Amino acid sequence: MKSNNAVMTRVVVFLLVLIVSMGSVFAWWFDSTRAADDADTTPVSFRVNAGDGVRTIAANLAEENLIRSPTAFFVLIKLMGIERSLQAGEFRLNRAMDSRVVARELTHGSEDTWVTTLEGWRNEEIAAALSKNLDIPESEFLKVAKIGYMFPDTYLVPQDATAGAIIAIFTAAFDKKVTPEMRADIRASGMTLDEVLTLASIVEREGHTDEDRPVIAGVLLNRLKAGWPLQADATLQFALGYQSQEKTWWKKTLYDEDKKVNSPYNTYANPGLPPGPISNPGIASIRAAVYPKKTPYWYYLHDSAGGVHYAVTLEEHNANIEKYLR
Repeated sequence: MKSNNAVMTRVVVFLLVLIVSMGSVFAWWFDSTRAADDADTTPVSFRVNAGDGVRTIAANLAEENLIRSPTAFFVLIKLMGIERSLQAGEFRLNRAMDSRVVARELTHGSEDTWVTTLEGWRNEEIAAALSKNLDIPESEFLKVAKIGYMFPDTYLVPQDATAGAIIAIFTAAFDKKVTPEMRADIRASGMTLDEVLTLASIVEREGHTDEDRPVIAGVLLNRLKAGWPLQADATLQFALGYQSQEKTWWKKTLYDEDKKVNSPYNTYANPGLPPGPISNPGIASIRAAVYPKKTPYWYYLHDSAGGVHYAVTLEEHNANIEKYLR
């Protein structure tokens, strides 16, 4: 009789322990798979790279605070049977989504498109890229885009974005890159932001390396302060516009006749800065315009390999022309 009671006691204890354990597991599971923050619906861009496994995805989600537990998410994916359905790409998630919703979102494919704009592009070149990648009419972008402020970079853009929304993305990046300290230094220099960007846009097209850009900016500023014409080929290219035979906005070979083009952007014919930027400069060219290198040079030219050669006097410059261009 005592033996039977002991057995019954052990069974009851075992069942109680099992119930408590199951309750604990259930509570952990419920807590671990619910939303990271029910009140936070702010969109978060989350990237899944090609080849990422479930554990990597779970760890990255947890790092972004998009899920509560990478372990629970891993188990959930297995239970849902969707491991092979997870997609690579960019996803717009938020912390109010529970783990099941997040998991399903990762099977639907990317909703955004990567768009790259290059340093030194005109707005027309950006418009062509947007038209190709997002089917946005070029005319819509060009109506409202301000050249010089469309910061060149690689952007993740919603496929349904309007021209105005994309411009807001570009200008937000510009505002982030051109820091308050840089803006204060621009004011201290006596130049306006638009003037600095105009100079930077020329430097972007004329300079090819981080070493050359500040020097070229210094040369151009020497000429500007002395009232000399800048004589920058890039401004002629801008004034000449699209070259249908070459299929480019930047004429590859310039001739003396081109220097006679009737345009306020012709810096051979007109002293001072052109009316505005000729391209969208990157941060290196903007910094070069804000922090130019003080130099005794008044002239420069590019050889056939793209190297830059500077001169203090016209005689030295003419010698460089004979040596490197003829």
